[in-house]
Amino acid sequence: MGEISIKINIADRVYPLKVNMEEEEIIRRAAKLINDRIKEYQEGYAVKDKQDLLSMCVLHYATSALKAEKRVVVEDTEVAEKVYQLDGLLNDFFSK
Repeated sequence: MGEISIKINIADRVYPLKVNMEEEEIIRRAAKLINDRIKEYQEGYAVKDKQDLLSMCVLHYATSALKAEKRVVVEDTEVAEKVYQLDGLLNDFFSK
């Protein structure tokens, strides 16, 4: 698929982007999540500076990404252990 030009509004600033058509929906949803988080911080804290709000938002999403990455590593390790145990059981069974 080809590239399209879109405009994304984040923190009251418009950013023109060229994106692949299949990525457009994801990018628009990401921008909405960011704007919603900024609004939440604006209402919950006495912060008015957009730069501070954006920094808080970036910290939130970076922390979430790192936590998700850690969960995947833990889950992969647990799956690998179970596969290893299953392999041992199968080896025992077929060696008899």
